[in-house]
Order: sequence, then C-alpha cells, then structure tokens
Amino acid sequence: MIPPASPDARRARLVALLILGVAAVLLVSSFTWFGSGRTGVGVAQLVLGVVVAAAGAFLVRRSGRAG
Repeated sequence: MIPPASPDARRARLVALLILGVAAVLLVSSFTWFGSGRTGVGVAQLVLGVVVAAAGAFLVRRSGRAG
C-alpha cells in the first residue's frame, strides 16, 4: 500500500500543476497575437510559455521524489 503524501509534498505538486496550467494558457493564447499581426509578441509569449512549462515539469518531477 502507498503511504499518504505529506502536506508539503502535496502542496509542492499542486503548485507545480498550477505553473503547468499557466504555461498552457500562455502557449494556447499566444496564437491570438499572430492573428492580430503582432508576431514579435506571439513569439515572445511562446518562448515564455515553453520556459514556464519546463519549470513546471521540473517541479512536478521534483515533487514526485519528495513524497
């Protein structure tokens, strides 16, 4: 049987998932900039979304090890 995770590990995982959600919103909404002709802003938002997604993935992996 799997022991229950500590409150700190659970909180760390929830924060990591929140960060992944923010990254998803950044990535999906960046295409509106391309549609409005502001390609530079769209590219910058895509890059930021990828960086935030990488940080979120790192935190999810780290929170899995902490439990």
